[in-house]
Amino acid sequence: MGDSLKALSSYEKALEVQQQSFPPNTTDLASAYSNIGNGYRTANDSLKALSSYEKELEVQQQSLPPNHPDLASSYNNIGLEHYNMGNYWQALSSYENALAIRQQSLPSNHPDLASIYSNIGNTYRTLSDYSKALSSHKKALSIAKKALPTNHPDLGMFHNNIGLVYYNMGNYSKALSSHEKALAISQQALPPNHPGLAYSHNNIGLVHSDLGDYSKALWSHQEALKIQQHSLPPNHPDLASTYNNIGVIYGQMDKSIKALSYFEKALEIRHSVPLIPSELATSYNNIGNVYDDIGDYSKALFNYGKALTIRQQSLPPNHQDLAASYNNIGAMHENMGNYSKARSYYEYAVNIGQQSLPTDHSHLQLYRKNLEDINKKLYS
Repeated sequence: MGDSLKALSSYEKALEVQQQSFPPNTTDLASAYSNIGNGYRTANDSLKALSSYEKELEVQQQSLPPNHPDLASSYNNIGLEHYNMGNYWQALSSYENALAIRQQSLPSNHPDLASIYSNIGNTYRTLSDYSKALSSHKKALSIAKKALPTNHPDLGMFHNNIGLVYYNMGNYSKALSSHEKALAISQQALPPNHPGLAYSHNNIGLVHSDLGDYSKALWSHQEALKIQQHSLPPNHPDLASTYNNIGVIYGQMDKSIKALSYFEKALEIRHSVPLIPSELATSYNNIGNVYDDIGDYSKALFNYGKALTIRQQSLPPNHQDLAASYNNIGAMHENMGNYSKARSYYEYAVNIGQQSLPTDHSHLQLYRKNLEDINKKLYS
């Protein structure tokens, strides 16, 4: 981080010199703003990065033709920062501007087109529009297969992205197939301790977990952890994700004390470094799960409430994670005998689930059953 701050300081001094030496619409000024934006991105300051990229775009719009590839790069960078800040619709708009320019200025099989489709797909996935997400990721993969060698690591990333969408849709067999393809490519393309391998192992573990094969899931997450402990600093957010995944498996295996230990490790890291707020919510949610399992409903309710508050602030209103939070809080109120409150939360869960999940998804079926059961308790 120290080197990044020194570089950022140098870029800002260079900008001051260039502002005095060049007209306000030169490409040199645009490059200076781009360098500063990259510095703030490295420092995890999305707001300042966004401001710098927007200034870069403003200069480019005065100095470059409207379909110049550099304009697409600026729109893409602006989209990435909006995405990191939770401004998903603004991110999508910026990505689509970048896509329109690249479609005019690049050959149809250029890797930069695949990158933009991938970013669009990730945004639709976050917005719970899985059909559009899947379509975008499949376009990215199709382009990449034509443009890249068969063992290129980006091909593994695109397979992983498709797997994540299938996972969200509850299609676990297709998700597993995609993640296994990603792992096979990564094993050919990357060194054995590369974090990209850990990413694929984690994704495979998540699918095995939902398929109920906890021993395979645990093995996959532990493989990911071994790689990350060799390749990442001890407070890296990806380590927090893996600790969290292992905790989930131990919880499913009824090993609550081990589960809580791993969840607390994840939470400690997520409090110590800048991160996507939804990940912090996941830690609170999983700690709530453990307290639920051991019958401490008040502590479970407290942690579920923390998770819900973060998700309400950081996710779109129809996101499936919000439905899960409402369902969890409803279950705690039901366990504590507060049936009318439970019913209210179950209704929220069902309403959001109907907007964000396929009609036959197991989570939506659970929410509906919970609402039906609580109605029987209240009205029978």
